[in-house]
Amino acid sequence: QKVPQIGWNQMRYANGAGDHPIFAGIPNDSYFYFVHSYYCDLSDPAIVAGVTDYGVSFPSALLRDNLAAVQFHPEKSGNLGLRLLANFAVWAGQQ
Repeated sequence: QKVPQIGWNQMRYANGAGDHPIFAGIPNDSYFYFVHSYYCDLSDPAIVAGVTDYGVSFPSALLRDNLAAVQFHPEKSGNLGLRLLANFAVWAGQQ
């Protein structure tokens, strides 16, 4: 596999995360823009909210309590990335 990963790739929901407020209106298997050369190797798979394949399957979104994190760049991911950021702002305001 070529490292770093630069470009568009799909994220599929894991652990029922598609129902989380930050993903409202974002279909499963949506494309987001990635620029990275590493990924998390987690000891707790329950916090994985999204998975992406790039040579290997890796966690590309995490959710735990009031923490949300993504491996991709929402600000470079077009309308769906902007939707994720708007959803995050609403959700964070409710925390």
